[in-house]
Amino acid sequence: MRRAWAVWGVALVAYLLAIFHRSSLAVAGLAATDRFDITAAQLATFTMLQLLVYAGMQIPVGLLVDRFGPRNVILCGAVVLTAAQAGFAVADSYAAALGARLFVGLGDAMTFICLLRLVVSWFPGRRVPLLTALSGTLGQLGAIAAAAPMTWALGNLGWTRAYLVAAAVSVVVAVAVAVVVHDAPDRRSRRGPQLTFAAVRSSLTASWSHPGTRLGFWMHFVSQFSATAMTLLWGFPFLVRGEGLSPARAGLLLSLVVVAIMYSGPTIGWVIGRHPWHRSTTVLAIVWAIVGVWTAVLLWPGPAPFWLLVLLTQVIGIGGPASMIGFDLARTSNPAERLASANGIINQAGFAASLVVVVAIGVVLDWQTPGGGSDYSPRAFQLAMATQYPVWALGLLQVWRYRRRVRAVVDREELTAQARAEG
Repeated sequence: MRRAWAVWGVALVAYLLAIFHRSSLAVAGLAATDRFDITAAQLATFTMLQLLVYAGMQIPVGLLVDRFGPRNVILCGAVVLTAAQAGFAVADSYAAALGARLFVGLGDAMTFICLLRLVVSWFPGRRVPLLTALSGTLGQLGAIAAAAPMTWALGNLGWTRAYLVAAAVSVVVAVAVAVVVHDAPDRRSRRGPQLTFAAVRSSLTASWSHPGTRLGFWMHFVSQFSATAMTLLWGFPFLVRGEGLSPARAGLLLSLVVVAIMYSGPTIGWVIGRHPWHRSTTVLAIVWAIVGVWTAVLLWPGPAPFWLLVLLTQVIGIGGPASMIGFDLARTSNPAERLASANGIINQAGFAASLVVVVAIGVVLDWQTPGGGSDYSPRAFQLAMATQYPVWALGLLQVWRYRRRVRAVVDREELTAQARAEG
């Protein structure tokens, strides 16, 4: 078990660092606008491209893990992240910076699914749900490191040195992964059978056809995008320009989003473990709370009071762990041989929603800011953040639809089992 905890710990640090790199632009949005002389829509393209690559790589990464093992894939991800952040540090043009963020998304995509596979390989089944929740929760420390500390680094070290230091940390983590992480207790690296197109297509089709996978997809879709859009890009500009806070207080609030993710993760995991029939109800309640608090912030006359912004950070932060409930639907709806593909399908959802919202916010900000630049008005942010409502509406409707279908399937399976037992 000592080896198991060591493997999990190093893989967790790799995931933590991947989230740090993913979130490192959140507090640098205004600096990036000035450095590359770009508009809000162009700034949003950084995160859009990063999320697009991350979401699009979930299924291929799952297949790569099945074929080459999690150790090789997570090590490759750490190397890619190192090179990407170093490139972002020295980029002096918008095109070069855009290419660097593309590879940040690629390296990021290679981490979380590997961590989940290592948990399953190294720990007994009874511990897997708890360690899965802890992995997602503790990994959010990377976002904390990308908030206040990165704000300090950008202000005191400058753009290039701050991002080069971030890249250097990845080198250390890559070495630790190479030395410590093994795919399983009995072997350093495990190879799976060669995947054929027919087998891949059959697995993905079977996973998507189950209503439980679709319910998990829409749970993930509707619950996490608000926190992702805030912590990855728009939270800092919104709080500074839209709500009139100082950079220090804005960085503190972004850190509180991650604090909410960390304390709510184990709590939500415990709740759904005790009450599995209320998984969709839990997601619906959390999302409605997010919608309600956002409405209060956007309709408040003038800047919202600090206590209300603190409340906003907490409800959107809780939405992050709520999206993990979707993976529990995949676990209970699919056989083991389809679990990786089902998780890949579901893990795309929230990031696809985040992608839409990030871009929509940037487009509205440009529309409301004549002459371009980063001098966004509170009114511009009010309209821009309202672009979340159509996405919430779609997600809530689909969760409501598919939870009824899942319950109908479960009822039929229980009746069939009962009839067989009686017959």
